[in-house]
Amino acid sequence: MSTATFTRAVTVFAVGFLALDAVLFALVNRFLWAGVCAAAAVLVVLGWRRYRRAMAELADARKEMKREVESIRQLLHNPPTRPSRQN
Repeated sequence: MSTATFTRAVTVFAVGFLALDAVLFALVNRFLWAGVCAAAAVLVVLGWRRYRRAMAELADARKEMKREVESIRQLLHNPPTRPSRQN
């Protein structure tokens, strides 16, 4: 199971649990707690989206760094030729 799949599953579970709590609290006229659970469910989704965006940025930065390292390696193994001096 990949990390993305795992975080998605945990997020869905948390949101489902909080949504169920919100509905059950509303059924027994505990609207304040229902609102708290609903707000928490929204915050979980927003946090998950932020996490995904941060992980995507890290992956992009890693790819860019890998390209830079490869270009440095290539320069070290094949240095550019200097034009010869003519006197």
